[in-house]
Amino acid sequence: MVEFVVLGALLLVPVVYFVLTIGILQAAAYAAVGAADHAAKAFAAAPDISAARLRAEESVRVAVADFGMGAGSATVNVACSRSDCLEPGNVVTVSVEITAPLPLTESWGEGQPGAGRVTARASHIVGRYR
Repeated sequence: MVEFVVLGALLLVPVVYFVLTIGILQAAAYAAVGAADHAAKAFAAAPDISAARLRAEESVRVAVADFGMGAGSATVNVACSRSDCLEPGNVVTVSVEITAPLPLTESWGEGQPGAGRVTARASHIVGRYR
């Protein structure tokens, strides 16, 4: 009986940790897709370029926080099909990269290891009527 309990615990702990890690990676994937989509829409609807960048970064911060990721774990990159990003008909592409942390390592601080990186891209056309 004791051998069964010890062996069960030794096998169960890594399996549970693996399932937690996969759950965090899935949350990071959903956060990246949602953040990229909302950031592209917020950028395209802004009145000027400085407001557009602020809106995109804020929407990424909110989307990442909704999925329990730290604010510093996401990087945002905005690319435009033409030089004037907010010109009607222009395509705005936002890429969001999130570094997903390993479970139970939040207390380690800045140098915590990551479970992986997830990247998502979304594009939105700047409309004529904003």
